Amino acid sequence: MPNKIKIVALEEHVALPANLDGWSRAGIPANPHMGYGDDPFARRLRSLGEERIADMDNQGIDVAVLSLNSPGVQNLKPVDAVAVARDANEQLAAAVAQHPDRFQAWAAIPTPDPVAAVEELEYAVTRLGLRGAMLYGRTGEDLADHPAFDDLYAAAERLRVPLHFHPQTPAQPVIDGYYSGLGPVGMGLATAGLGWYYDLGVQYLRMIFSGVFDRHPDLQVVAGHWGELVLFYLDHTGILARNANLQRPLLDYFKHNFWIAGSGTVSERYLRWTAEVVGTERMVYSTDYPYTFGTRPGGFPFLDTSEGVGRSFLENAPFSHEEKVAIGSGNWERLTAHLDSDTTAGSA
Repeated sequence: MPNKIKIVALEEHVALPANLDGWSRAGIPANPHMGYGDDPFARRLRSLGEERIADMDNQGIDVAVLSLNSPGVQNLKPVDAVAVARDANEQLAAAVAQHPDRFQAWAAIPTPDPVAAVEELEYAVTRLGLRGAMLYGRTGEDLADHPAFDDLYAAAERLRVPLHFHPQTPAQPVIDGYYSGLGPVGMGLATAGLGWYYDLGVQYLRMIFSGVFDRHPDLQVVAGHWGELVLFYLDHTGILARNANLQRPLLDYFKHNFWIAGSGTVSERYLRWTAEVVGTERMVYSTDYPYTFGTRPGGFPFLDTSEGVGRSFLENAPFSHEEKVAIGSGNWERLTAHLDSDTTAGSA
């Protein structure tokens, strides 16, 4: 009988006092799905102890890579973003130190101050032991391909750490133009229903077409939600690459610079399609906790949060045992193994 598959989940969110206080000062509207209040969902989002670990056990998740929930610090003023990111990263590192066998963490990065962003990534990786960074697409009105972030991408490449991008709510003109006039359904479409994924998927393409990965060919990006829709249209989008002066075919960027996870969307069709496009060697795992697995009551009802589905979805996948091991944890460990060695990114 094959050995048990180890599962490391890469998109597992937490609301910390640092980011909740920062959002409150910035006037960002508060709601339970951001971690405010005392309902079960908000408490799960804030938990860094027994409740979260119990949910991980319920779903069969061995290790959770923690990150601030959306929109991170990307929409704060520069001085606030710097302070909140540092505070949050130290809190995340403390949580990992308390449960080192169950938690790892992504750093929060203050991109509103591009110089401080580079410094914080360096500090978080080399001093706090975090595994890379979670970014939330836009910084204010600046998209992910903005030249201001080039030094951050260079630093991630030099440190050999991945950047995980996560969607945030589309800009207001996009909401007004495409999702208005539909009542509550409109905001649902603008966010978890559809708009989040278009918003970030377009930014991935902008990063490629603007030359981010040509300037930083070893930059590694983790993309959730099965690649934020982009993988499903590469046959069309690839035609445009002929006029973009790219150094490589479009698909090559996804096979060499991107790692794809499902973010708790339990769909064998998407799973098989992702494997067909990029290969199981570029796939990783995530549950988008607590927004999907283990959230009832208070989670999203259209997603399967049944007991154990976090593990059974992978165990029942139409792949070999070796491929399942790679998706569950092997690819992630291969991507970050050097961070655990004596020759770390900070001392290289």
